[in-house]
Amino acid sequence: MDADADTGPAAARPAAPLQEEEPQTPLQQMMRHWVNERHAPDILPAQEGLMMGLLDHLRRQTRSVQVLRDDPTSSESEHIRIHLVQTEIERVRFVIRSYVRTRLYKIEKYARYITSNAEIQTRLTASERDYASKHARLTDQHLYLSVLQSLPPAQAHLDDTAVFSPSMVTVPDKTRPIFVHALQDCPPVRLPDGATLEMKKGHISLTPYHVVEQLLERGEVELV
Repeated sequence: MDADADTGPAAARPAAPLQEEEPQTPLQQMMRHWVNERHAPDILPAQEGLMMGLLDHLRRQTRSVQVLRDDPTSSESEHIRIHLVQTEIERVRFVIRSYVRTRLYKIEKYARYITSNAEIQTRLTASERDYASKHARLTDQHLYLSVLQSLPPAQAHLDDTAVFSPSMVTVPDKTRPIFVHALQDCPPVRLPDGATLEMKKGHISLTPYHVVEQLLERGEVELV
């Protein structure tokens, strides 16, 4: 048999199958949403289902660890494994607590902005919307009792209608620069100076948040 029989052009050979990315575990997904939430100036859609699933898993793991810990027949090696599992449980709890606290910080900071924007409210859970509404109402009441009631009637209000004054509603600064990592080849986006940015998979860029806001919403990029 001719030794050169297999040396034809590369185009004639069957292409190697593309390697698909392995699906992320719930914890990996939660960590990605946690990092995105911490770096994004705006509040992102809540991951209530994912978080509840992880909390249910943690409760089951905690019960199993407690049963093994109370078992007098457990060996030393089993106690070591129990300790490792407990450490992992605490790590997951830290991520979830930090995620929730980050969202609560944004809700308190942007309460009036959230309650006046129906689209933003769709990103919150029912309990978060209720908390934002109560926080905005209590803040307005405090401002009125402590300051506004002493001002002339024309100024004793919180309506954001003044043209030449700073806005009375705190809104996220979407011009803030953030580092963004492309998870896939992304369509071109327009930069503030008119230039075009086209990120390939794996590319990391420093850009204003509003430039990649839609890419983040579609899951094509992540914040780092």
